[in-house]
Parts: sequence; structure tokens; C-alpha cells
Amino acid sequence: MIFSLKILLWYQKNKRNLPWRKTKDPYRIWLSEIILQQTRVAQGLPYYERFIERYPTVWDLANAQENEVLKLWQGLGYYSRARNLHATAKIVVKEYKGEFPKTYKGLLKLKGVGDYTASAIASICFDIPEPVVDGNVYRVLARYYGVDIPINSSKGTRYFKELARKVMNTEQIRDYNQAIMEFGAIQCAPKNPDCTGCPLNDACLALKRNQIGEFPKKINKTKVRNRYFNYLVVVDPKNRTLLQQRKGKGIWQNLWEFPLLESKEDMDVHELERSFNKVLTIGETPEIYSFNSENIVHKLSHQHLYTKFWIIKTDTFLKEGVGFNELKDYPVPVLIADFIKTFKI
Repeated sequence: MIFSLKILLWYQKNKRNLPWRKTKDPYRIWLSEIILQQTRVAQGLPYYERFIERYPTVWDLANAQENEVLKLWQGLGYYSRARNLHATAKIVVKEYKGEFPKTYKGLLKLKGVGDYTASAIASICFDIPEPVVDGNVYRVLARYYGVDIPINSSKGTRYFKELARKVMNTEQIRDYNQAIMEFGAIQCAPKNPDCTGCPLNDACLALKRNQIGEFPKKINKTKVRNRYFNYLVVVDPKNRTLLQQRKGKGIWQNLWEFPLLESKEDMDVHELERSFNKVLTIGETPEIYSFNSENIVHKLSHQHLYTKFWIIKTDTFLKEGVGFNELKDYPVPVLIADFIKTFKI
């Protein structure tokens, strides 16, 4: 039996019951694919359901405020996805009258839509025979065919796209694309895959060579950068604090945070007392103490944030202060959200 048919048979027996599999609506497929980029289904599913409840159509999403979208996205990370999601909804409404393009090339023109997402929407919604290649597909193909070309190289990207095209089932492309991704997520999992019960085990080269854990190959390009964040949580006599919105191209663009003093290394209270006025203007000398004695290490893909929250109690009334009970309305990074949950005035 050929590769694609084995995948399809496995899928019919083992596929999960997921809401986006019950529709061909491009808006819902697009939304699910954006949410599930670099996100596990178990984590992404409740976000998908909340987005569909709040914004049932692309028109609803396009008419939303960016702050609302970022707040609903809070906790999923990679916030550029949320900003692109909102921007693309506006484009679809304004330039395409609320209708998604019906071709692979047309879909690629949308902001935040790359080869994988365009292939998924084209095949699932419009039955266009375009192969999907995500992390799960890379893993299945690399192991089964014993491909040692790094998947994060330009050569690897081209090679696996063509390989995926050769082995895909064009007659059942909608189910096949979903099937091979599901197969990689469940059967051919990154760690401890069930090779004994795998329908592909008779011809899997990685299994035959006892090299399952070595595939897919990657070029190790990532160098982790350590950063030291000191968040200044000001508390005035009315129990109000200060928030600022992150601008520029760095992490967490357009999210809100407490005034930030970034340092080259870990700071103690004496160093902070000498430095806090670089980012804060407070008339008198405030009372300062650390909320967490040990750094909270927040790990992102390319950087680790060693973070301390410093409580700064001032007798100065904050002109642009925000009540602590209002903080829940602002989209903030998870690092800040976790602090807000635990801090008691």
C-alpha cells in the first residue's frame, strides 16, 4: 500500500474531533492555522473557541480594536501573529469585500500568510492540490525517507516541499493534508513515537537504522541572549500605578508593561535606588523593595529574560496613574500577567 493511503487510513481511525475540521469556511481555517503556528492543539483550542465566540466572522475581527485582539491573544506568545491576524482581517474586508482569495498565490499575498498557511487554506477550503509542510510533516517525511538535509536550510525547505508534493494524495487533498499533520502530531511524535504500532514501520528508514531521534536534522542557528529586566511597579497613595506601551520592533510590540529599567546584569536594591530615576520622575525618595528576591527567568525562543519586580511606594500622586483593578483590561505579556495575579497591595 502506498504512503499516502496508509496515512489516510490511519487518519480515519485516529483523528481528533476538532471544530475546524467540521468546516470549509476560509476564515475559520485561517484563524485555526494562525493560532496553531508554534502552538500545541491543547493550548490553542480554547483560544480558537474564544476568538470564534467574540469574532464569528472576518468582519467582526476587522472591526475590533487592536488592544482587544491582543488581550484575547494574551498567553499564546509570538504576538506578531495577533497583529498580523488583525491587519489581515482588515485587508480581507477592505480589499476583498470579506472574501478570502480562492487560490494559493492569492492567499500568499495576505499579511502573515506564508507557504504553509496558504497551502492549508487552499487545500482544506478549495480542494487545491497544494502540499502542506509544517513541523509535523517535516518530521514524518524526514524519518520515513531518511532525509538528512536540515529542515531550516533553504535547500531543505525546497527539497521537503517537492517531496511532499510527490507523495501527496491529490484526489483527497483536504483529508490528506490534515492527515499527515495529525499523524506527525500523534503517531510520529517528536519524542517517544509509537513505532511498534505505526503503519509505516515496514519501510521507515530512520526506524531501520535505529535513528528515529536524529530526525529531522536542523542547523543550530539559535544563540540565546540573556537580558536583565527590572520592572518598576509604582504604587501611589491612591493605589494607582504606571503602565507604558511597548513600541518599536522588539518583543511584545504594542503590549503594556510597567516602566522598565534594563540592566547589563542583575541589580540589587542599592543599585536600583541610584538608577530608577532614569525611567521614572518622582519628586521625593520613594520606598523601594523587591517583590521577588530571585530572578524570574522567562524563556523566549532567542532570549532569556532574568526579571525582578521592584515595588516603589511614593507619596506623589500619579497624574496618569492606572488603578490596580484596571490592569486586567490591558493586554500584557504573560510575565506581567502572572505578577498581577500574585501581587497584593
